[in-house]
Amino acid sequence: MLNTYFRVIVGTMVLLSVVLTVYVNPKWMWFTVFIGVNLIQSAFTKWCLLETILVKLGVKKEGVGCSVK
Repeated sequence: MLNTYFRVIVGTMVLLSVVLTVYVNPKWMWFTVFIGVNLIQSAFTKWCLLETILVKLGVKKEGVGCSVK
């Protein structure tokens, strides 16, 4: 379940930042860069702030990886 929430939230943030970049101000692209850097950082450190927040909110970790349901 955690993986599903994570993907929905990050995907929404990326799409929102692209819309804001196109319709509001090109500097919103830095938000997209921030999201990408955090995803890369979490791949190496195995720590993600969003995951920590979701776990504290009560979202359960079920399985490991994308293919486990």
